[in-house]
Amino acid sequence: MAVKGRHMEQVLVALITGLTTGGLSCLAVQGGLLATSLARQIEQDLSIPLQVSKQRRKKVAPRTNEVLPILLFLFAKLVTYTVLGGLLGLVGSFLTLSPVSRAILLLAIGIFMIGNGLRMLNVHPVFRYFNFEPPRWVTRYIRRKAKAGADLATPLFLGALTVLIPCGVTQAMMAVALGSGSVVMGAALMFAFTLGTSPVFFLVAYLTAQVGKRLESFFLRFVAVVLLVLGLVSLDNGLNLLGSPISLSRLTQNLLPAQAGPGSEQYTSQEWDDRLVLQVANNGYSPRRLYARANADLSLELVTNGTVSCARDFVIPALNYYKLLPTTGRVMVSIPPQEPGTVMRFTCSMGMYTGEIVFGD
Repeated sequence: MAVKGRHMEQVLVALITGLTTGGLSCLAVQGGLLATSLARQIEQDLSIPLQVSKQRRKKVAPRTNEVLPILLFLFAKLVTYTVLGGLLGLVGSFLTLSPVSRAILLLAIGIFMIGNGLRMLNVHPVFRYFNFEPPRWVTRYIRRKAKAGADLATPLFLGALTVLIPCGVTQAMMAVALGSGSVVMGAALMFAFTLGTSPVFFLVAYLTAQVGKRLESFFLRFVAVVLLVLGLVSLDNGLNLLGSPISLSRLTQNLLPAQAGPGSEQYTSQEWDDRLVLQVANNGYSPRRLYARANADLSLELVTNGTVSCARDFVIPALNYYKLLPTTGRVMVSIPPQEPGTVMRFTCSMGMYTGEIVFGD
């Protein structure tokens, strides 16, 4: 698949997300249902009991094909989510998400993640409404099929059905696939993410059998904390994309002293300039704060040099300006006169990299 440098970076991020947090998050949503569903299948095929009873379990010698049903389950899940990613990318190619729409999506995902994390920590009964569950008929159907027999088609079928119960992180990745507007990119993102989640699902059968509910409780609490952090990050990115003066990253920048170096506020343009130059790098914008003359036309020059990160997707929310910058090149932006004291914020399309222009006399 011909995926360019910027896209390769996004695919790598998707893989790392799956490896670090996606697997645990998916386990929190799918683990209880699918572990119960697969228990009988794996017991019959592998002679490895996953249901921990009060009686002492008899140890079974490992067999050469003991991982086959689990691999089939993961394979079906990988194929299904890859196809889903391609379909989402296809739909996204017909739908152009504006920065405001993307910001609203990020805010909604953030609220869902935080609410789901608080639900898992049993903070208050009201957060039970954030629990994403499939329809009851889907749950009953999966359980019925899991108990129906011991053929190898069952784990394939169950793996494919996980697409009906995506976790919060998976839903966020699905939104990214939708926003990619490309069949290939959408499929690549979901393939990488699902591949990253596979190790957790591969190990859960063995780990659950060994330590039972203690491990499950640890996983659930850990995932809850991860969801809270990811939810706050998503909210912060959404606020930045809306151009809000209030966000966690902006508060952090104001509280922490600026450090010398690229992207630091110590690197500022000449005050009250009518022509500004902004360096767009892979790690953000430099300088993060620029000064311009009020009540005068302003030219902002955006300079890229081998830039492949999302910083290329440049957004000025106040002007409803969006531009995908070239990997290497220069782009001029005309900014109309602004009142003294105006702070015009800019960001990348995901709200991760930010900066601002301060207008004065």
